[in-house]
Amino acid sequence: MPRTPRRGAVPHAPSTARIMVASLVGTTVEFYDFYIYGTAAALVLGPMFFPASTPASQTLAAFLTFGIAFLARPLGALLFGHYGDRIGRKSTLVASMLVMGLSTTLIGVLPSYAMAGVLAPILLCLLRLGQGIGLGGEWGGAALLATENAPAGKRAWFGMFPQLGPSIGFLLSNGLFLILFMVLTNAQFLAWGWRIPFLASAVLVGIGLWVRGSLGETPAFARAMSRHEKVRVPLSEVLARHWRPLILGALAMVVCYALFYISTVFALGYGTKVRHIPRETFLGMLCIAIIAMAVATPISAHLADRFGRRPVLLVSAALAALSGFAMAPLLGGGSNAAVLAFLALELGLMGATFAPMGALLPELFPTRVRYTGAAAAYSLGGILGASLAPYAAQRLVTYGGLSWVGYYVTGAAVISFLAVLAMTETSKRDLMTIR
Repeated sequence: MPRTPRRGAVPHAPSTARIMVASLVGTTVEFYDFYIYGTAAALVLGPMFFPASTPASQTLAAFLTFGIAFLARPLGALLFGHYGDRIGRKSTLVASMLVMGLSTTLIGVLPSYAMAGVLAPILLCLLRLGQGIGLGGEWGGAALLATENAPAGKRAWFGMFPQLGPSIGFLLSNGLFLILFMVLTNAQFLAWGWRIPFLASAVLVGIGLWVRGSLGETPAFARAMSRHEKVRVPLSEVLARHWRPLILGALAMVVCYALFYISTVFALGYGTKVRHIPRETFLGMLCIAIIAMAVATPISAHLADRFGRRPVLLVSAALAALSGFAMAPLLGGGSNAAVLAFLALELGLMGATFAPMGALLPELFPTRVRYTGAAAAYSLGGILGASLAPYAAQRLVTYGGLSWVGYYVTGAAVISFLAVLAMTETSKRDLMTIR
């Protein structure tokens, strides 16, 4: 007969490989789903769902629907964070992935405006809200799954696994769109080809659910529950006792979002429609540039474990602020090689600023409200840094030129720099300790 675990015992930690895959797969699906929407918004959703507008207005309307999901993120963070702090990380992660995946897959079967009239953009907005709600709970749970299982001195490294999701999801998304552009005519892509990436999300979600189904609760959460450390309303405690790290954590995230979505969603639309770079060429450049992000992410995580979160984030944010001045000369007037260099620069800096966040945000909050606090900070940062980024960039380039979009990146980096500067170092905190 197997022995019954003694009361209060912490479950045996799963293997590093299982933690890595389980935490990585969710954010891979997250960024795959979000980026296929961003790509579609830049290329096809405007005329498909907002045909009564001019081409410029169609793009703006599509980018506004892109931002809706970021506005829904805090709702998802509070909803899933509440249950993640009360009933456990595992079941909450499964639920958030189901909501995200179902919303994305259903976008792939939506009728167009020509088929359903005004109902089509309404349904698109509702499913985009569903994406945002599911995503709001996904990242926080994935980060906690990694960091609450991490050994001493390795939290940033373990927390880096969810942060690799953008690179992999980006490659899957862009790679699939690139293949579609190569094998389909433009008429075929507009008629039905754009739906394939959304439908393919169901496969990734299925894999994620299978991987996560074999995991138990994290040691930190299990120990907190054994000590009866359960908060009735986690959000109330976050707002009452931990509002300062919530605000600083959200502001620290701003530069990550701005770098990613300006250099991908906005740059894709600008490069193909203003610079007239062929879609296949630009998507190919993005696939190459994302390698810089994939390389920078583990390097930044390693440095964050060695030197601390603050030094790495301060240096990365300062470099990101300077990079905004490179946008106009490289993306606006340079050769394709210059455009590639700019994309690699921005995405590399995104990896450098994003990697330590997998450890930093969970370290800002105690176990009993960690899911709610980390997820809320992550999602609020998305509202500030990403929800309106493509839309604002489109406006700025119209009224002030591409250099103004660069100033937007610089401003976002300055905000994050000041937020990190106001923090204390978190790398030495014990996540098993109830604070």
